[in-house]
Amino acid sequence: MSRISIDQVKHVAHLARLAMTEEEAVAYMEQLDKMISFAELLNELDTDHVEPTSHVLDMKNVLREDKANNGLPQQEVLKNAPEHLDGYIKVPSIIE
Repeated sequence: MSRISIDQVKHVAHLARLAMTEEEAVAYMEQLDKMISFAELLNELDTDHVEPTSHVLDMKNVLREDKANNGLPQQEVLKNAPEHLDGYIKVPSIIE
């Protein structure tokens, strides 16, 4: 007996906005049933003495330390701006 029905496959296809023929639904039902069977094998594992983890690898924060650096001089920045006024970059107005 299949753990998933054709109606369930069609329902999921509908939610995903997928068009599916009857033959495709049967094929997906069989494939999904195999996936569910494989996933159910995990229930047979003894995990009583296994600590919960958030990641399978021992990972540490790999980001660099956040250090403040001097930025570019104002005049050098303004050289790249198409328009500027009184030391500020002019941009088009988006709010009236």
